[in-house]
Amino acid sequence: MSLQKIDATDPLSRSADPVAHNVERLAALFPEAVAEGKVDFEVLRQLLGESIAAPDERFGLHWKGKAEARQLALTPSTGTLRPCPEESVDWDKTQNIFIEGDNLEVLKLLQKGYLGKVKLIYIDPPYNTGNDFVYPDTFADSVGNYLRVTGQITEDGAKITSNTESSGRFHTNWLNMMYPRLKVAKELLSEDGALVISVDDVEHAHLRGVCTDVFGPENFVATFLWEKRTTRENRRVFSFNHDYLVCFARNKSAFEGARNLLPSTDEVRARYSNPDNDPRGPWQSVSLNAQGGHATKDQFYKVTTPNGRVVQPPEGRCWVVTERRFWELAADGRVWFGAEGGNVPREKLFLSEARDGLTPHTLWTATEVGTNDSAKKELIELMGGADVFETPKPVSLLRRLVDVAVKPEDIVMDFFAGSGGLGQAVMEANAQDGGNRQYICVQLPEPLDPADKNQKSAAAFCDSLGKARTIAEITKERLRRAGAKLKAENPLFAGDLGFRVYKLDSSNLKAWDPQPNSLEAQLALGVDHIKPGRTESDLLTELLLKLGLELTVPVEPQTIAGHTVFVVGLGALLAVLSPRIRREEAEPLALGLAALHESLRPASLTDEAPSPKARPARESTTVLFRDAAFEDDVAKANLVAILEQRGLTHLRSL
Repeated sequence: MSLQKIDATDPLSRSADPVAHNVERLAALFPEAVAEGKVDFEVLRQLLGESIAAPDERFGLHWKGKAEARQLALTPSTGTLRPCPEESVDWDKTQNIFIEGDNLEVLKLLQKGYLGKVKLIYIDPPYNTGNDFVYPDTFADSVGNYLRVTGQITEDGAKITSNTESSGRFHTNWLNMMYPRLKVAKELLSEDGALVISVDDVEHAHLRGVCTDVFGPENFVATFLWEKRTTRENRRVFSFNHDYLVCFARNKSAFEGARNLLPSTDEVRARYSNPDNDPRGPWQSVSLNAQGGHATKDQFYKVTTPNGRVVQPPEGRCWVVTERRFWELAADGRVWFGAEGGNVPREKLFLSEARDGLTPHTLWTATEVGTNDSAKKELIELMGGADVFETPKPVSLLRRLVDVAVKPEDIVMDFFAGSGGLGQAVMEANAQDGGNRQYICVQLPEPLDPADKNQKSAAAFCDSLGKARTIAEITKERLRRAGAKLKAENPLFAGDLGFRVYKLDSSNLKAWDPQPNSLEAQLALGVDHIKPGRTESDLLTELLLKLGLELTVPVEPQTIAGHTVFVVGLGALLAVLSPRIRREEAEPLALGLAALHESLRPASLTDEAPSPKARPARESTTVLFRDAAFEDDVAKANLVAILEQRGLTHLRSL
């Protein structure tokens, strides 16, 4: 046994491979059609029989570039996230995350650690008005392209441009931007999770189509209609006062079974009364007849009321219940024939038996959840009078989503974070009920142009803070101020009001990055795989991502023989990322690691809920070093031999 080097071919060198994952799922359903990791489409075609549609007969939304967009979603990322504690709030304790970067690459990087863990994803993507930034996706060197277009490196590359209707690919560009992000985001949702997307009429129909493609028509939940403004504006022929929130679930039945009810209101309770002094208390009545299109024979019958009048459903309608069930309800005093006993019967629903809450409806008024105007005023006040965002969403609107779809321990994500309203909504919900909801917000560091009248104030605000002129800086500052405001308003609340900041970058390891095909470049890789300027924390974060661990997994640094040892996941991983390990340090370092391992009783990386008393096999712990750190082969051999003698055999190097 020796140190096993993690090279560019190792699964740990990149994000999750969606293609391999899809083949595994296909093999589980149709083992006859998969052999040695390859799909036999002829066998698959035979197994599916007539369920396979001809290419020109498939129903769905099609556009030029869809195949390439699908392939883009399936291409793993070789990038990483670099931690920025200095820009964070309460780094050591918080479970909230803010990531600055291209959201497609970020979603790919989160695949291993957050697969199936996010309960709600809300996004407010560009509305494609002709002036919105369209993300410049590319198959080759995606992270490098992102760094170029956001001005973080100086090489010439694609530029940030508007997507105008005159381009001839107006809707196509928007769909090619959205499709891969939705494909990857779906995999992050829990089985009972849901995705909600804000959109207007320009792309509403196309959004429904692409979501149907990704999630399946059976998982469409609802389209919520939000009254975004109440003022009358004479624009063109009609004044548009609403937007849509389109909701699709990972699994509709699971989502509906897990969703929450909204709190009851005085207005709702006022609908109940007790005109007949029923001992069960106040009640309200509901109709006992309905459309009769799918009714059975026993739902058509005549009813004789208490005063002798004979009634039956109107033409084309039927009774909701069978005759037998109707008279059971009547015998139990649950049918109301009116004060005179001769009205068409209605069923009594008692307040004492009602569910503790209200079923959410699909029309969300300005009075209930606010408007664009109220959201803007709220944000201006929070930001000290600065007008930093043109069309923020009301926190009360986002709270409605959180209240309906999220439990107190769930993870919520917004990968078009904008001004950061969802993060504030999550913190407010926790402050209200003591919950521990966590958020992950992702925002592109899109440059702000002080010459643009719509961005001038935001750029000046960034200047006043001494920050870069980007939307991401606005998002972070909003989250900081929202947390501080909640703490001031709720001094007894001890919950999480912080967030960790990470930034998308190319891999820390040269061998994992796309490299020029030249002899000099390949020879240079043999010196040290670690890029200059990358820290131990940078390396550790990349390891967490590609080992499939959450970014906020417990990490306890300890010092052994003068070297920092990162203890990850209660000892599932021991990482020594020092740039130099001298020969005389190898033995005390190895002995110290063995002793530390003995004391930790580490949990396996794959254990979800390990018993604190159960001691797993020694090989469940991975010990990792920088390959170029060892002074010579003697130092490396001595360290490996001692660790193997102590039962630590899963040894890796970068």
